Amino acid sequence: MLHLPPDPGLSRRRDWASAPIGDWLTLILAPRVGPRTFARLMAGFGSPSAVLAANDARLDQIGLKPETVAALRQPDRALIDAILTWTEQPDAHLITLADPRYPPLLAEIADPPPLLYARGDADLLSEPQIAIVGSRNPSPGGREITSDFARRLAGHGLIVTSGLAIGIDGAAHAAALEAGHSIAVLGTGPDRVYPAVHRDLARGIVERGVMVSELPPGQGPLASSFPRRNRLISGLSLGVLVTEAALKSGSLITARMALEQGREVFAVPGSIRNPLSRGCHALIREGAKLVEEPEEILAELAPQLHAALAGTELVRGAPAIGAEDPAPALPPEQAQLLEILGHDPVTLDELTERTGLAVERISSMLLLMELDGHVSSLPGGRYARAPGAS
Repeated sequence: MLHLPPDPGLSRRRDWASAPIGDWLTLILAPRVGPRTFARLMAGFGSPSAVLAANDARLDQIGLKPETVAALRQPDRALIDAILTWTEQPDAHLITLADPRYPPLLAEIADPPPLLYARGDADLLSEPQIAIVGSRNPSPGGREITSDFARRLAGHGLIVTSGLAIGIDGAAHAAALEAGHSIAVLGTGPDRVYPAVHRDLARGIVERGVMVSELPPGQGPLASSFPRRNRLISGLSLGVLVTEAALKSGSLITARMALEQGREVFAVPGSIRNPLSRGCHALIREGAKLVEEPEEILAELAPQLHAALAGTELVRGAPAIGAEDPAPALPPEQAQLLEILGHDPVTLDELTERTGLAVERISSMLLLMELDGHVSSLPGGRYARAPGAS
């Protein structure tokens, strides 16, 4: 798989790591302590434990309301114990901003959640992602386009991220799981599935991806939670693709958040008579990139993908590369994969057997090599050296 570079801000948060998880929960669960207040408290005190140790006068001086201070003095122990019990499940994870597993792209946004609750493979949160969002009531054509894009992008090694809503979100998740992995960002606690019709889909995401939320276990759906969720969908991702959306929709909110966060925004055009194309057309007028094929997204994200792959380990068992070896301009791990590829077309399964690497990792490397003109994809899911690659 691709791995994003380490978060450069992690070092300044390491002093938070010594705080017991109970102190994190006490602070974050207190009323009126959102991401921005948390950041202000960390700037003033240095750690969650230091906040709890401060006297009431100091907390009042920094601007905490009496109800917040009261909650810090008498936290909801039953809720904290219930959360800690939830984390004892094999697939459950509680990830603080001080945790090395915290996704580096998300840490860059203006208001990153201090704590994430996740179910599934938490390591996927730090893999390069493309968010796909759109209408809850898509046309048959919009659903088909969404599934095609999600399937092909996931097949190239990108994680497909969405919000588990009905319509475009569900289609993107389901198609991505056919070829790779998917991440569902929830507007509820990690133990809730909303809408309930997606229970089976959620089970598949936990098995082949991860569900993540900034809300604690037990939290049901609230209208105010979903706009907050949208900033996480875009914040986790290298870019956001809108396949079909009305002019006033949560998908456009996600896309505009992505622009504010410095992410790429892509939109699929449609008929001028289709009201679900108007949101995409509005985004294109505002500067989103018009796309008709998944490869256009891959090409646009190629610089970020190259940066993500830089510094990963060498292919296991590959021969050493000398001055006479092929493709000297390639990074060592890609040059080794080209050597292992040989001179005859091969499938991903064959390369998996030869290298011992996961198919997602190999497909990601092949994507970059194809973009650079060293590898060609062939019918039947096979790959071969591009003409002129020696």
